[in-house]
Amino acid sequence: MLNIPQLLATELDLKPHQVQNALELLAEGATIPFIARYRKERTGEMNEVKLRDLADRYTYLTELEARKSVILSVIADQNKLTPDLKAKIESCFQKTELEDLYLPFRPKRRTRATAAREKGLEPLAELIKLLNSQNAASVSLDVEAAKYISEEKGVKTIEDALKGAADILAEEVAEKAELRAYLRDYLLEEGAFVSQIKDDHPEGTTKFEMYRNYQTRVKNIAPHNLLALARGETEGVLHFEISFDDNVVLSYLESKEIKTKNRVIRDFYQRMLKDAFNRLLKASLMSEVISEKKKIADIESIKTFEANLRELLLSAPAGMKPTLAIDPGFRTGCKVSILDQTGKFLEYQAVFPHQAAEQRLKASQTLKNLIEKYNIELIAIGNGTASRETDEFVSQVLQTTERQAIKVMVNESGASIYSASKVALAEFPDLDVTVRGAISIGRRLQDPLAELVKIDPKSIGVGQYQHDVDQKLLKKKLDETVESCVNFVGVDLNMASKELLTFVSGITPTIANNIVAYRNQQGAFKNRRELLKVPKLGPKAFEQAAGFLRIRGGNNPLDNTAVHPESYPVVEAIAADLNVPLTQITQIAENLKKINLRKYVTDTVGEPTLRDILDELEKPGRDPRAEFKYATFKEEIKEISHLKVGMELEGVVTNVANFGAFVDIGVHQDGLVHISQLADRYIDDPQKVVKVGQVVKVRVLEINEKLKRISLSMKSPK
Repeated sequence: MLNIPQLLATELDLKPHQVQNALELLAEGATIPFIARYRKERTGEMNEVKLRDLADRYTYLTELEARKSVILSVIADQNKLTPDLKAKIESCFQKTELEDLYLPFRPKRRTRATAAREKGLEPLAELIKLLNSQNAASVSLDVEAAKYISEEKGVKTIEDALKGAADILAEEVAEKAELRAYLRDYLLEEGAFVSQIKDDHPEGTTKFEMYRNYQTRVKNIAPHNLLALARGETEGVLHFEISFDDNVVLSYLESKEIKTKNRVIRDFYQRMLKDAFNRLLKASLMSEVISEKKKIADIESIKTFEANLRELLLSAPAGMKPTLAIDPGFRTGCKVSILDQTGKFLEYQAVFPHQAAEQRLKASQTLKNLIEKYNIELIAIGNGTASRETDEFVSQVLQTTERQAIKVMVNESGASIYSASKVALAEFPDLDVTVRGAISIGRRLQDPLAELVKIDPKSIGVGQYQHDVDQKLLKKKLDETVESCVNFVGVDLNMASKELLTFVSGITPTIANNIVAYRNQQGAFKNRRELLKVPKLGPKAFEQAAGFLRIRGGNNPLDNTAVHPESYPVVEAIAADLNVPLTQITQIAENLKKINLRKYVTDTVGEPTLRDILDELEKPGRDPRAEFKYATFKEEIKEISHLKVGMELEGVVTNVANFGAFVDIGVHQDGLVHISQLADRYIDDPQKVVKVGQVVKVRVLEINEKLKRISLSMKSPK
């Protein structure tokens, strides 16, 4: 069997002790964010990406080894496990290779070969195989086949006997691992995906138009193209398959399987091999190749989704300030919610600024009163229906107030999902869904991460083909991304919702509920050690979670940093040596830069951890997210009909795919900046140029109002 730790070290370019220690930590229940942050000495400073790669590959290889054990046992029970076959199985690195080896021994449904064996034709098949290998000079297959004619067994003619023998040999050929592997590689290297739109979809009537007569090499197909083909086929719009040269495949099979020069045997084998390929191999191998390419496309698509989600979750917060949030609407009015500087809901009003003049005047006065009453500093406007008209209305109101509130258009994707969810119902049981939606929009502006964790990432609108990829893998990777982001930023223990707390290292949903319940009963936490009083939060959970939880204004200034409680004695020693009270340790950044780190190295605290501690002490409680910025849309551009080719606009990136980026320019329809238009230089990955939430300047290239398509460019105008 495989030496998994050694294999992982080789594959991931790690030292054996790094692999061993990381695997031990994971087995002990440590989370990846915790290991990456607080166990750098044991892993040689492996980052989260490397640790997740290690964990994923370890899971794959352990599953592979478990599968090998099952397969070896099944084949041994059949008394067919040869030393050579056992060695091949034990040395497998990939599941596909393993399943190829197992195929001849796998219990299978009744086949034509099964029926032929039941008719007693296996000896005839073995004889023909022997004659092929011996290069027999002359032989009459008819004479040999005639010996197997039996009315009782259903072999009525010579043709029946030969056909049955051919079925047995065809199945054997189709189950040979080395042949399947070669042909699979051939299709991957030389095959081409071809597609046609079905006849009942006339030209220009489908979003899959580019695939009407589409062809591209299997090895070169872009992930988004394959996922589009798969979706088009699922929706019944198109059909696609793999095109290749059948003659090349048949020539290969003949070169491998035909040994004799005897014309009779050769003719028999050529017919048998053609049947084996067309009936047993062709569809199966095409399906396997499509599945293999689909897995690759899924992984690439999910990686893009992960990157977009990370950028969205780590979007710069506008800050915890008094906020007026508006969910715009025409006929149903605008839903206005007021939030305080902690995100707490205070008041709700419905206003109707887009109807009669009298209603607009009343709405204006209501908004003005709310802004002044609550000393509003932020105004969040959802970017859905009536958003631009509402934005214009708010601008007019702000001209009549003394307060200089910042007005921002907020992407409301998923807000309706949240407002109707169990989470929202539990949080605001007495409020209407529209009010909950407005609250969510406001909180997204205050702190995107804290609010977006309440929504299924698939509903946030930053993925491509998210419903077409492996859903289990997608959920796993998106949950990992949310966990990574939450622990990267850190969580305010006294303000965090139970949904946000759930993603903190070591905290389960039950513990998160218990933390909130304890906080509600006992008041704000004064220090991290108080966490140990929370039911079910034991020493292990405390170890994993404490460093990621912040307490502002508590008993210990270190509780508002990423310094782990296990390292407090080191900080206390540093403070003592500097002759500074611990309460002032975060105020002497210049002194900290001069200390000799090696003096404080212990068996458990090395220089990597000490460097992290000093970084924290120099900037205690800092938010690692970027500075808040927002796009300013042109007042006169509100609809796609207002656009003109050549216009230069400001917008915000809402989604990044591997073929380009989508940008909100304030016309209710995102424009696409194709990868070829992202920069004046060649770009192979849009993520290298743009990120979700980035404010960009674009130029309108093309407008198709009918299809609601806008082409944009970020290139310099010529």
